[in-house]
Formats: sequence, C-alpha cells, structure tokens
Amino acid sequence: MTNQPQDPATHPAPAHRHARATSRTRWAHAPGNAIRGGLVGAAESVPGISGGTIALVVGLYDQLLEAASQTVHAGRELVQGLAARQGLRPAARALRAIDWRFLLPVLAGMVVVLFVSLNTIAPLLESHPVPMRALFFGMIAVSISVPLRMMPHRPRALDLALLAAGAVVAFVLTGLPPTELNEPPMWLVFLGAAVAINALVLPGVSGSFVLLAMGLYVPVQQALHARDLGFVAVFLLGATVGLASFVKVLHWLLEHRRQSTMALLAGLMLGSLRALWPWQDGESGLLAPPSAGAVVGPFLLALVGAAVVLVAIWWESRQTPAAARR
Repeated sequence: MTNQPQDPATHPAPAHRHARATSRTRWAHAPGNAIRGGLVGAAESVPGISGGTIALVVGLYDQLLEAASQTVHAGRELVQGLAARQGLRPAARALRAIDWRFLLPVLAGMVVVLFVSLNTIAPLLESHPVPMRALFFGMIAVSISVPLRMMPHRPRALDLALLAAGAVVAFVLTGLPPTELNEPPMWLVFLGAAVAINALVLPGVSGSFVLLAMGLYVPVQQALHARDLGFVAVFLLGATVGLASFVKVLHWLLEHRRQSTMALLAGLMLGSLRALWPWQDGESGLLAPPSAGAVVGPFLLALVGAAVVLVAIWWESRQTPAAARR
C-alpha cells in the first residue's frame, strides 16, 4: 500500500505546529525590536528629544502604548486580586495577554542604550552643543510628518487648533531655564520621575528636558554612576506611578480620538524644536547665529539628521506591509 501525499487543504497542519512556527516568527523580530528600542532609549538621554517621538518614527508607538496599557491593567488586577483575596489568577491572565515577544526585546534595547547614552551622547551634547542640536533639530523637524501621516482623515479646523495649542505649550515648557539641585528631596525625585517618564508615551516632550528644568538631570546621572540604590528606587517608583496614571488615558484617546490626539502630538513636537535651536544661552534663551558663515555647518548637519529620519520612515513603511502579509 503506497503512501499518498496529503493535500494541505484537506489535511491541515496540526495547530501546535502552526503555533510553534508563529512563535518562532515573532521571536525572529526580537533583534530588530531591540535596535528600535535602543533608539528610543538613546533619545531619552538627550534633553530636547522625546522617546515618544522616536517611537513614532520607528513604528513602535502603538504597540508600546498597548503593552504599557496591558501592563498597567495587570498591576491593577494584582492589587485588586490580593485585596479581594482572589489570588493571583486574574493578574496571571492579564500578564499572559501582554505581547512579551515584542516588549522584552524593546525594553532590553531601551535600557542598555539609555545607560550607554548617558555616558556618551549627553556629554557630547554638552561639549559640542551647536552641531549636536543642529543634527537633532533636523531629525525632529522631519519627524513631525509622522503623526500627521497617522491621522485617519484630512486635518480639520479643530485639528489645526489643537496643533497650534500643542506647539505653544511645548514652546513655553522648553523655554524654562534649567536649574540644578545638589541634594534634591526624595519627594521631588518621585514627582520628577512621574512627570518625565511620560515622555516615553508623549511625543514632543523630552523626559531629560523635564529633569533638566526641575534640577534633577545631573543628580540622576550622579546617582546612577554612584549606584545610589535608594535614590534609584524612589525614581523608579515615581516613574511607575506616573506611567500607570497617564498611559490608560492616552491609550483611550488614541482608540477613540485618534485624529485630534495625533494633531496635538504633532503640535507638541513642533513646539519642542525650540529646545533644539542650535544657538542658545545658558538660560535656554534663543540667540541669532553669530555670523552668516556660522550657519553653514549646522544647516548641513540638520540636513543629515533629516535624511536619517527620512530613511527610517521609509524603512518602517516597507516593514509594515511585510509584517501585515505575515
């Protein structure tokens, strides 16, 4: 008796084989997700650049926000389950709903590159502020097109008003003069972390710039170098509370008011360009270029930054249809 080849249409592969193949496929994207997460982490180390902005450009924004919302839900289920003596089952179900194959590589890349950037990019920005700001200015200026392209419909009058309002708010916030505290109180560390962490999910607002304006940027760097575990623990607790308080609101807005929300985010990004104007004084005041010749170098660097982002946008647009086909 000969074995006849089976028709896949009438004899489909077992479900567990398909699940294993899907799992392998999704883990295959881990290196790319780690790299994209690393870019977000690098942005968080630079005052004036929002991690949320880079998350938009590299195509992580919606997935990160969804994962953050699910994580907040799992934490809430854990607290409620323990309070009601229901055990850990509700929290375990919520944790299983999180796309860990996506989230873990992104977080790993983000954390590793953030710590590296605090020792490389941030000092470089301090020693060469004009060329570095010019480079980042070009990157963020082009990035404004990303939330505009993500709007479901053509801009309306309300959208334009929200865009203008976001630009004004970000322009004012980024104009606040930097301060520095030698020994900040723990309540201020907690509050600063709670506010700054939202830059991860809010394009146009730089977490590093928030810390700089509150006088916490240098103390945070020093605490990390000195491995001050108490300081770091308070900072992480504040970041957790701040993210949990805001992420659900933003997730709801993107689900139900995406058009207006994207217009507001584009405005925040536009206004945040003030922080990246190449020529500034020590109090975040804007200055004119010292001479006509001094504009050439920064202008070319801005074009380079813009080109880098355009390539990233093009690459992401090519990856998205490919992922949809899979």
